Amino acid sequence: MADTDIVIPPDHPAFAGHFPGTPIVPGVVLLDEVLQAIAAACGHAPQRCALTAVKFRSIVRPGERLRLHIECTPAGGARFELECDGRAVASGTLALTEGATRGH
Repeated sequence: MADTDIVIPPDHPAFAGHFPGTPIVPGVVLLDEVLQAIAAACGHAPQRCALTAVKFRSIVRPGERLRLHIECTPAGGARFELECDGRAVASGTLALTEGATRGH
């Protein structure tokens, strides 16, 4: 089990079009941050991961501090939960694809 904090800065380029005047963090930006953190925590290359399930539960605003809880599974995949101030933001699972260890 690993925990880490994530903050998407207000000047992130994704906010230019998502949505002007009322910016929210796009799901793809959240997933990219989650994937990088899981790869580091579980010791495998992020490009060798496949998201098997993801559920978005609430929006995230620029600059909000997120807490990511990661559980690496015995099969080499992972489960995650993303929270912001106690509210569920997203959760999901990922699996490793073929050749998933670092250096392959």
